[in-house]
Amino acid sequence: MKNRFYKVALFTTIVAVCLMSSGMAAAADSDVTLPKMMHWSCYDVGAGAYIQTSAIADGLLKKYGVKVRLMPTGSDTSRILAMKTKRVEMTFLGNGAYFASEGLYDFSTYEWGPQDLRCVIAPPATHCLYTTNTSGVKDIKDLKGRRVAWVIGSPSLNVKTTGYLAFGNLTWDDVEKVEFASFGASLNGLIEGSVDAIGGTTKGGIIKAAASPKGAHLLELYSDDNEGWARLKKHAPFLKAVKESKGIDIEENHPKGVAQQRFPMAITYADADADLIYNFLKAVHQSYDVYKNSHQNMPNWEIHLAGSTPADVPFHEGAVRYLKEIGVWTAEDQAWNDARLDHLKKVQAAWEEAVDKAQDQKIKSKDFPAFWVKERAKALGE
Repeated sequence: MKNRFYKVALFTTIVAVCLMSSGMAAAADSDVTLPKMMHWSCYDVGAGAYIQTSAIADGLLKKYGVKVRLMPTGSDTSRILAMKTKRVEMTFLGNGAYFASEGLYDFSTYEWGPQDLRCVIAPPATHCLYTTNTSGVKDIKDLKGRRVAWVIGSPSLNVKTTGYLAFGNLTWDDVEKVEFASFGASLNGLIEGSVDAIGGTTKGGIIKAAASPKGAHLLELYSDDNEGWARLKKHAPFLKAVKESKGIDIEENHPKGVAQQRFPMAITYADADADLIYNFLKAVHQSYDVYKNSHQNMPNWEIHLAGSTPADVPFHEGAVRYLKEIGVWTAEDQAWNDARLDHLKKVQAAWEEAVDKAQDQKIKSKDFPAFWVKERAKALGE
């Protein structure tokens, strides 16, 4: 892992200061104090999240002269490992931040466990289930007995899909689970007719299905269905009910109810220096005009959108301080943040107890993740 990381850092690092001299002072604006060089881990080169992260780095360079070295890696564990080992100050993640904080999936091993992560800024993106125009499926509840995609090795997609089914008062026992090796494979399955519904973003790869003869039909998550949303959030508490006016199978004059997630989020550890995080967020906010037109999703980084809850993990104290200062942080945001902090304390306490119990019972490393998931569920009353 380390050798691969160093190779990535050496050969594919993007230094956002290509045309600047190394002696330029950090933070040209006197009210922002940042290091001359920052280091962030992020998604692989070419990914939409990488492009957005690069745009943020370019904004800091052009407005403040701050150089950013982007370290692209291919997994959530490698991105977080870079931060855990102090090689970067922060990382950019999707739902992997949630799984890491909860100690789930790749983070359920002895070596990992719940990570005490915090959010700095969280641009919104919308997501939902899609079927085809010819499937006969109009609403999520109509999926009973139908084929629904499960993407192997993609807990982010599968957890959301599980929540969407719950919204329609369904479980995986009510549908036929069709496994795919990747999102791309599931998308091809929808087009070719081997599956009836898949999860996807409203402005992403589903456009390929929309352009096919069968088209694409959005299965709406009605924002006024409080009971449905309560069921959904038991599986994916990081999602929020919103109305989307732009996207695949959405008309601007007829917005549809969808789920809002946060992607990609700037993430750091809870013990990160509060002044650094405060100044970073301030710089990202104040350089918005520099990068807002560089990618179709960059308007989502507007601070009133990206500085609110819910997110996959609680907001960092330095970020909260800045958001309060500019009048963005609300009492509702604070209540959500406090609740998530309390929840994560329970998760971390459950982890410590589970590790002690596992060691007493001499549970092997390969068996520990399943043991931990059961102990976690008991401790949290799930």
